[in-house]
Parts: sequence; structure tokens; C-alpha cells
Amino acid sequence: MSSAIGFGALNLDKIFRVDKIPGKDEEGFVRDLQISPGGSAANTIVGIARLGIKSAYIGKVGDDAEGRILLEDLKREGVETRAVIKAEGRSGTAMIFVDDEGNRAILVDPGVNDTIRYEEIDLDFAKKFKLLHLTSFICKNGLQSLESQKKIVEEFEFVSFDPGMPYAERGIKDMLPILRSTTIFLPNRVEIEKMFGMDFKSSAEKCLELGVEIVAVKLGSEGCWIKTKDKEIFVNPFRVKVVDTTGAGDAFNAGFLYAYLKGKSVEECGKIGNYVASLCIQQIGARTGLPRLIPEKF
Repeated sequence: MSSAIGFGALNLDKIFRVDKIPGKDEEGFVRDLQISPGGSAANTIVGIARLGIKSAYIGKVGDDAEGRILLEDLKREGVETRAVIKAEGRSGTAMIFVDDEGNRAILVDPGVNDTIRYEEIDLDFAKKFKLLHLTSFICKNGLQSLESQKKIVEEFEFVSFDPGMPYAERGIKDMLPILRSTTIFLPNRVEIEKMFGMDFKSSAEKCLELGVEIVAVKLGSEGCWIKTKDKEIFVNPFRVKVVDTTGAGDAFNAGFLYAYLKGKSVEECGKIGNYVASLCIQQIGARTGLPRLIPEKF
């Protein structure tokens, strides 16, 4: 049976709809506020769970109201939480500012997210799942969670990895232990170019040299570009009205990994990734638009 377990931050998202995203010394005003569970890997795992894939999560929450909301939401979505650690301290939160064009800015309080020790992880449980999906930690409260990710990848045959900007900015040298164990690399264009210091196509070639099997680069409104040892494919996006881009990359990951776990071709993976992302950006929040069914034909 296809299955996936995520390992990343758990954040309670506070999404502010604003008239504009202020620059330095500027002011704006809030039109609306929506609070919802988030965290990049968690968004992807929820998306996969909704599509019927057996799913679980490795993370950490504080002993507070935010932590209880995060845990209960994962359970409600059908994600197993046995490997989510409860600790003293603050749960992670993210303040997300979204303007009328769907652009966003994010401020993250990592809380206890950065403090996951490898010894705390229920490895026997985690290894019951076929695919391990990793995303970044902020690493402002230490590197324990990142170091735990570097160790755990050695225990899985299939690993997907979305670095996010926090890991992309750390550079290729620091990410090598993860990349060398990665099956599917899922950066956006800015992230992969930042990490490798070269254009995304040349960067993808370097990834393949490290042993990555599939590199899927998210190009936003331009769709996605996929590189394997034998193929190079550009997949067009779905044209929709953008309401909020929060979680668009996570939604793409959910669609792509769902298709991969179902044995689809890399082109189909890209199409389904783009499709799920297109549903996400038509709604406010990272999870609101995530589907429970993928049509047989688009």
C-alpha cells in the first residue's frame, strides 16, 4: 500500500488579508484575519491524506492551545500523529500577509519546531511508511531538527525534499547529506538557483549527479519543469484566478507525490501537481482548496 510520512515544522498560520504588504516605514491595514493549521510538510501530507494515501507526521508541538489545534487538525484529516512530539514551550506560528493580488509575506515564530532530537523520533513507526517527505525548519533556535533530518534520510529508500528558502540559503554544502539520499527534489526556481548558485537547469544537472532521480522545479505562473536522467519536460500551468498563493508549492508537492506513489509518469505527476496547486490558489489558506479526488482526465 502506498504511504507517506512528513517531517517538518508545524505552524499555526494567522493569515492577514491586507490592502498592501508594507515596506520599510510604511503602513497598511488589515481587511480580514483567518487562522488555520499549517507548516509546509504538514500541508503536503494533509493533501496526500485527502487523496487517500496512508499518511503520518513527524514534528513537535508545545503544550499550548496552538499545539492542540495543530494535532487535532492532523487527526481530523486522517494523518497519524504518533510521531508528533509534545513538549514544553511555544508551538510554531506563522503570520502571513496577503494583498489583493495574492502576493504574500511571512513572519515565522518557530517555537519548539527547531528542537527535535533524533532520539525522540519513533523510528520503528516512521519506517512503516514508504516515502519520507522533508521540508525546512527555520533553525533560529538551534539545528537539532535539521541534524535529525540528515540522519533519518538514511533509513528510507524513497525521500522527497522541498528545501524552502531557509534551507536554500544555507547552500549546497550544508544540504548534501539530505540531497544524496533524495529521490525527488521539489524546489522552486528561486530556491534551487540560490542553493547551487547557477541557473535552474544547470542546478538540476548537479542534483542528478548527486543521485537525485527526479528534479521538479516549480515555476509559479509558468507551471513546472521536470528533469530526470532520460527526460526533460515542461508542464503548462492551469490558468485560474489567484486569490492567495499561500501553500501553492505545498499543494503542488501533494499532487506530484500522490501521482508518484500511484505509479504515474513524471509528466502526469507534473500535471497533477499543477492541478492541485491551481485549486489551492483559488482559496484563502494553504489547505482550504486541497481536493479529495483527482479527475481521470483534465
